[in-house]
Amino acid sequence: MKLNLNKLKPHYNLKDYRFGFVVLVLILSVIGVLMVRSARPDLMTRQIMGVILGLAAMAVISLIDYKWVLNFYWPMYFLNLILLAAVWFPVVGQSANGATRWVNLGFTQLQPSDLTKILMILFFARFLSDREQNINNPKVIIQAVALILPSLAMIYKQPNLSTTICIAALFCAILFIAGLSYKFVGTVLVITIPTVIIFLAIAVQPNQPILQDYQQERILAWLDPEEYADDESYQQLNSVMAIGSGQLSGKGYNNDETTSVKNGNFVSEPQTDFIFAIIGEELGFVGCCVVIFLILLIVIECILIGLKAKDTGGRIICGGVASLIGIQSFINIGVTTLILPNTGLSLPFVSYGLTSVVCFFMGIGFVLNVGLQPNKYQ
Repeated sequence: MKLNLNKLKPHYNLKDYRFGFVVLVLILSVIGVLMVRSARPDLMTRQIMGVILGLAAMAVISLIDYKWVLNFYWPMYFLNLILLAAVWFPVVGQSANGATRWVNLGFTQLQPSDLTKILMILFFARFLSDREQNINNPKVIIQAVALILPSLAMIYKQPNLSTTICIAALFCAILFIAGLSYKFVGTVLVITIPTVIIFLAIAVQPNQPILQDYQQERILAWLDPEEYADDESYQQLNSVMAIGSGQLSGKGYNNDETTSVKNGNFVSEPQTDFIFAIIGEELGFVGCCVVIFLILLIVIECILIGLKAKDTGGRIICGGVASLIGIQSFINIGVTTLILPNTGLSLPFVSYGLTSVVCFFMGIGFVLNVGLQPNKYQ
């Protein structure tokens, strides 16, 4: 019996390639390059390089069958753990501002926690799709939680609480996308909400054992920003004022006013964590709405592609990437507008960061490949 190899290869149709989707991502990335140039002109070249590398990775990945990639889900899982552990090795691990989060590759630095987000989406796309019929079985849920815990623990130890929370929220979203019952979700919420309230109540107490001092101060500053106006709330209050000062149309792109939030050193990381403050000040309410609308369209497009996926693995990939972009955008914008405590997370496709930009493009590449293999019978 002769095996027909053509039947094992995916048949792509050019009309299924979401070029409009790529254009949305590219427009947002161009805005990101321009805003990084305004915040830190010396970093613009690296940001452009990140976008170019990201586009190349996206193009290649979009043409590789995602089902074939998911066959390597266990190697991806252990690669993730190795990279997260590598930050602690003296030769390759790099520290900055009291955190150890980077691996020195010689020509650039890699932040493994950014890659963790994509690798975990791919891992659980295969792990949960293989257990689709038993997703509500406590054994399967416990196994999934046990598998995500090592990554969360190592990222938290860096310390990187914001990314830990982001990946934990992403994991919950993936479980729901995989088919977790509403009854179970409701039960978890009933337990989680009081737990969060108790956690916050303990976290604000003197000599609490849960958080480091700077993390506790950030929560206290979020609850009472005026009390910490000269310390932990300083950046967020300045960010809110900068966004408000932009009014409808902003003060103008790349303005050089000495009172500008970037020029006056009112925020420490205008090119990453507080890039949205630069957007609000220079492009105003209109610019903020454009960025948020583009992010929303990208998230919606991921969901629409996922709804037409031919299998659960494809649906989890699309829903996972959509959730990641949505969660991380909400946290970043929430911090700059004082809705959330101060945490260090980038704004997808906009903030400076080579690893972050490339990883988000990789995620889009996998979504595009799912879109190239739609379920024709829906």
